Amino acid sequence: MAKRSNNLLNISDALKDFVTENNLEKGLDKVNVKDAWSKLMGNAINKYTTAIELKRDTLYVKLSSSALREELSYGNQKIIDLLNEELGKTIIKKLVLR
Repeated sequence: MAKRSNNLLNISDALKDFVTENNLEKGLDKVNVKDAWSKLMGNAINKYTTAIELKRDTLYVKLSSSALREELSYGNQKIIDLLNEELGKTIIKKLVLR
């Protein structure tokens, strides 16, 4: 039986290379930010979240409750830090609650 050559990339390295070569990082960051928000904020806050949009380094979150918007605004920097930590890199520098 012939031996196989084991010069293969693992799948995660191949995907990272593909994303980098095709400049898909910004689009994936937008998706990952939405997932991170849903995961970190939980069902209570997600229920009042109507839209999440990442533009450059600013995250815009539209909330249907003005009381919740006011409450979250007090922990603005902590939310940014938690989201960036979840994402593994600094993507968000500013959070705008609408």
